[in-house]
Amino acid sequence: MAALGLDWVPGSLYSAAVSAVADNFGRLRADARSLPENVQFDVYYELYRQGRLCHLGGEFCELDVFAKVLRASDKRHLLHHCFQAVMDHVSMNVPSVLASSFSRRCSYIAESGARVTEKAIQLGFVLGGFLCDAGWYGDAEKVFLSCLQLCTLQDEAVHWYRAAECCVRLLHVRNGNCRYHLGEDAVKLAQTYMSKLAKCGHVVNRAALYGELCDLLFSKSHYDEVSPTCRILFLLFYFPQSVTFCVFSQACVVKREFQKAEQLIKHAVFLARCVAHFGNKHPKYSDALLDYGFYLLNVDNICQSVAIYQVALDIRQTVFGGKNIHVAIAHEDLAYSSYVHQYSAGKFDVALFHAERAIDIITSILPEDHLLLASSKRVKALILEEIAIDCQNKETEGRLLQEAHDLHLSSLQLAKKAFGEFNVQTAKHYGNLGRLYQSMRKFKEAEEMHVKAIHIKEELLGQEDYEVALSVGHLASLYNYDMKQYEDAEQLYLRSIAIGKKLFGEGYSGLEYDYRGLIKLYDSVRNYHKVFEYHNILTNWNQLRDRQFAVADALEDVNTTPLATEEVVQSFLLSQRHQGRLSS
Repeated sequence: MAALGLDWVPGSLYSAAVSAVADNFGRLRADARSLPENVQFDVYYELYRQGRLCHLGGEFCELDVFAKVLRASDKRHLLHHCFQAVMDHVSMNVPSVLASSFSRRCSYIAESGARVTEKAIQLGFVLGGFLCDAGWYGDAEKVFLSCLQLCTLQDEAVHWYRAAECCVRLLHVRNGNCRYHLGEDAVKLAQTYMSKLAKCGHVVNRAALYGELCDLLFSKSHYDEVSPTCRILFLLFYFPQSVTFCVFSQACVVKREFQKAEQLIKHAVFLARCVAHFGNKHPKYSDALLDYGFYLLNVDNICQSVAIYQVALDIRQTVFGGKNIHVAIAHEDLAYSSYVHQYSAGKFDVALFHAERAIDIITSILPEDHLLLASSKRVKALILEEIAIDCQNKETEGRLLQEAHDLHLSSLQLAKKAFGEFNVQTAKHYGNLGRLYQSMRKFKEAEEMHVKAIHIKEELLGQEDYEVALSVGHLASLYNYDMKQYEDAEQLYLRSIAIGKKLFGEGYSGLEYDYRGLIKLYDSVRNYHKVFEYHNILTNWNQLRDRQFAVADALEDVNTTPLATEEVVQSFLLSQRHQGRLSS
């Protein structure tokens, strides 16, 4: 009771003891390593709080020490704080040191003929998983490859299980690191081990493999193959975490099956925040939010997508600090949504800040030819182009357009190297170049790029996809404003409008630019009746937009009492069967 009257209330005896060990760490280092893992972690976290990162980095570079720290699994998000702080402020490359230490240990086991223990394999899984979650994909891949080496030393069923599991984890890392061609190798190897197990009569759960395969197919824009794979996964009754529902929702979004996507992504957010006990400050929750933002952006709820992306970025910055791949990805997503949100107003400062921050982080961690840079450079190029168009200084305009051109070309080359010519991602870069060439008044080159983009998208996505409508609208703008091919432009505008209305309804944001384009077109050909007609249509559209998006906060819109996971799965499967009957 006496302490209640004091201005300063002492902390707990435990906290005081932890602080004392940290204060005298140089002398008590060996004793600290003998403490239980949770207590040892608390000492290390106190070192982090005191800013003694050199001491902390030295401890984390010891494989056995770090392995013990990893066993304090309930404090994993705090470990990310410490780990990233060491990486940001200490010259030692801790992920590389740990991966090399584990690799040497595996090589020693292989060369000495020692018995492969479950403990060694499990250490590889936990270490590789942590490095992957922290965004150090290259080092995580090295750990899993060494782990796979251990699993293949003995030709026994128990090691086949572990080898298959290791291949799935390897696939997850390669998906995150955009090494998709090597991801396909991991799929084949996992299937080999699973087939060996099945032939010997062992029960094989392929659910985790199918989940990662969905992610791989989505990343490579093989959208038609994602839904059947999702259906197989759901039929396996494998309900892991929110990540499964996130992948499925993204597949539904790109297929423009928005009702399915909405149910899946909202359930994913709910699972990440509540059921999985991650809470609203955990990086897994931010993963779900990024996918929710992707859904909102694609259903034309742009303002709410910006808000969701900002929450996701705030979480990742809190967990990982500044220079981290996961933070860079969140910056890029926020940059693009901010660019779209402020497009009509012409205010791009916020979008440009986040795009440049994403590029700065990625280039400080990864090689300059890494595929992750393609998307960030593309976003920055789009922003620079709009800034250049509004610029009154011709010299500055030319400089900005040239910088945008260099960024677009770099992105295109990275995409072609990763995906080939005939891919949706490559087509998007052609379309972006088409818009830029129009701004640079290189109209024939612009037409060539747009036509190429439309051809690839139509072949891959069909005649009435959102991406096709975008490219068709851009070609219409080129014909209307610069090449005076009004008849061609009119037909393209009308086609773009029809697709937009069919997919998103009368209040779709993209309709504004097509309506304004038609008003200009009809004024140019002196069809004033049509000018008046589309002025009225545009006025009605503005009124509809005002009503359509006076909505509540997007996070509050996530149902707090959703369907059970099994019911969401069954609803998805039922819709898939119904869709199959309609198409047969």
